[in-house]
Amino acid sequence: MSAIAVLGTLDSKGAEHAFVAEQIRLRGHEVLLIDVGTGGDPTVDPGVNRFEVATSASVDLQPVLDRKDRGECVATMTRSAPVLLAQLVAEKRISGVISLGGGGGTAIATAAMRALPTGFPKVMVSTLASGNISHYVGTRDIVMIPSVVDISGLNRVSRTIFTQAAGAICGMVESKVNVSNSRPTVVASMFGNTTDLVSMAREQLEAAGYEVLVFHATGMGGRTMESLIESGMVAGILDVTTTEWADELAGGVLTAGPNRLDAMTQAGVPAVLAPGCLDMINFGERDKVPSRFRHRAIYEHNPQVTLVRTSPEECRQLGKILAEKANANKAPTSILIPTQAVSVIGAPGGVFHSPEADAELFKAIRAESEVEVLELPVEINSEEFATACVKTLLSLMSRQ
Repeated sequence: MSAIAVLGTLDSKGAEHAFVAEQIRLRGHEVLLIDVGTGGDPTVDPGVNRFEVATSASVDLQPVLDRKDRGECVATMTRSAPVLLAQLVAEKRISGVISLGGGGGTAIATAAMRALPTGFPKVMVSTLASGNISHYVGTRDIVMIPSVVDISGLNRVSRTIFTQAAGAICGMVESKVNVSNSRPTVVASMFGNTTDLVSMAREQLEAAGYEVLVFHATGMGGRTMESLIESGMVAGILDVTTTEWADELAGGVLTAGPNRLDAMTQAGVPAVLAPGCLDMINFGERDKVPSRFRHRAIYEHNPQVTLVRTSPEECRQLGKILAEKANANKAPTSILIPTQAVSVIGAPGGVFHSPEADAELFKAIRAESEVEVLELPVEINSEEFATACVKTLLSLMSRQ
């Protein structure tokens, strides 16, 4: 039987982690205690000591400890613990992981958890769990439990929280999900301005025997989709709303970072791409739009989201980026262009209709692409475009 990993700083919080380990054992599970502390000696005996953790990442820990720089020590363990846990999962030595921590412990443990696949049980009891936890969770399914009191000794409150957390990780490990009859998965990117396209495409793909997971292209949505693609769980990609690259290029608020569109290359997954909503940059309330954009076409999507039209020069750069990302994918890949509009409000008569900017976008895609480029004289949300995207993706997946 594989064990549940209890990972933590066993020098300062050894008793707390030992308590959780005992609660797990009482439920019939084996435990692997992992020490990522860098202060004094651990107060309980670990199954994996801190030097072994560092060695897994080819780090000589002793010189780091000798310098007594807490920041450097935490950073070292933050780099090393993910390597160790990924190895333990690959070797099927652990079936789940739980940790308790304050600032340093949470940073180390959640970095390790983010290295593990979606669906692998992960629980973090943290003093920081009641605030903004996005940078700790990232795109992974980490369960964050507020510690309520500081993780400093055992008392009526902490015993309750720790016992329940132990029960949570055991319950997650014991839960068996039957995926034997699951259909192959296609991921798709969607925005309010491409909802009709993706809804029609999803229906057609589901009728063809695929399960379609849709991600909202709001920065975190794109990053989460990329993470799932990297996991190897995806058979095909319908990335028709690549708008997050407009925010990355122009400084909008919904960027997914410079690695957006890289996962298909890393995983070698067939993909259909489209320049969906590359005609817009996202900002917050209207008065938050930077002054350098206020002369452009602006559309208030709602009181909290204001859209700014991308310029011809930005469109040229975006077309080049889209083509270069597509070229990098060695799996079958195509770019489909709806030449009448790449969003609802970019259609003729719409606020963002700009033939000049669209022409620069399409010209750059054609000039830079080494993959198949199909142009259709329709709007992006048309049934004809949705059908073309689905037919193309089905054809690409059949070649893989």
